[in-house]
Amino acid sequence: MSRKGVLLVNLGSPDSPMPADVRRYLGEFLMDGRVLDVPWPIRFCVVHLAILPTRSKRSAEAYRKIWTPEGSPLVAMGRRVQAGLQQRVKMPVELAMRYQNPTIESALERLRNRGVTELLLVPLFPHYAMSSYETAVVRVKERLAAIAPRISVRVQPPFYDDPDYIRAMVGNTESFLRQDYDHLLFSFHGLPERHLRKSDPTCTHCLMSPDCCNAPSTAIATCYLAQCFKTVEAFVKLAGVTKYSVAFQSRLGREPWLKPHTDELLTRLPASGVRQLLVICPSFVADCLETLEEIGIRGRRTFLGAGGETLTLAPCLNDHPLWLDALEKMISRLAT
Repeated sequence: MSRKGVLLVNLGSPDSPMPADVRRYLGEFLMDGRVLDVPWPIRFCVVHLAILPTRSKRSAEAYRKIWTPEGSPLVAMGRRVQAGLQQRVKMPVELAMRYQNPTIESALERLRNRGVTELLLVPLFPHYAMSSYETAVVRVKERLAAIAPRISVRVQPPFYDDPDYIRAMVGNTESFLRQDYDHLLFSFHGLPERHLRKSDPTCTHCLMSPDCCNAPSTAIATCYLAQCFKTVEAFVKLAGVTKYSVAFQSRLGREPWLKPHTDELLTRLPASGVRQLLVICPSFVADCLETLEEIGIRGRRTFLGAGGETLTLAPCLNDHPLWLDALEKMISRLAT
């Protein structure tokens, strides 16, 4: 009889906000060929000669602003979610990060040592992207083949329009939606446009027309942009929101990324009459550098500097009971 175990996987975080640890984390992250998808020699030179020497120090300063007594907010919250789920399900639950600690290898070894023969893998990414969901799944399967090849695996698909996920997001932001605000901004993590084209199995759909995200296609299963829009559509329908925008944050480099860019939109919204802005970040299920610092600190400064009066950042799902409910249901479905 098989013994099932759960592995939750998120992106990762440096072990500390010290420049050396941040550099180590960024180096592992950016050297992933599904993140910076150029030939290895070019990737090595770009990462180690152009990015790390300057970005490590800047990122370390940003991490220091959001670091907690428990450590990285992303990892600390991940452990709280792991503990909450462990109280709800009878099978062992482990947490791992695609980059740095806790490692995928250590989590798989713990599950193997507890007699697990069937892995239920839950990538904590609502939307499909080669630089998040795909790389996490591939890495887990690679390490599983090396560490415990007899353990089978079932993988949770992207849950961008899962009703329980949407209900959890709406429930999590309900109190903020009842407050006075002029406009709601959905800020998703950005992607290079070429990532969408590379993930398109048809090679003829993504970004080929202005309305491609609404056109039926098998490409939707791996189209980050279309899935983001479906999340927004489901959220505003359930929450009854009418005034909102969608933007994309965290771009890196000069190549074309998904538009509009969040930082640029934050400078334009006050000119259109938006004074009280509410922001939610559906790409992230746990608060992290991109939400707490990029939006909550720098984004707020940009918006206020452009004439806005208040920017309220709604928290990510974190360990909200409705989100734990949604995860418990996902695991139950995977297990049957």
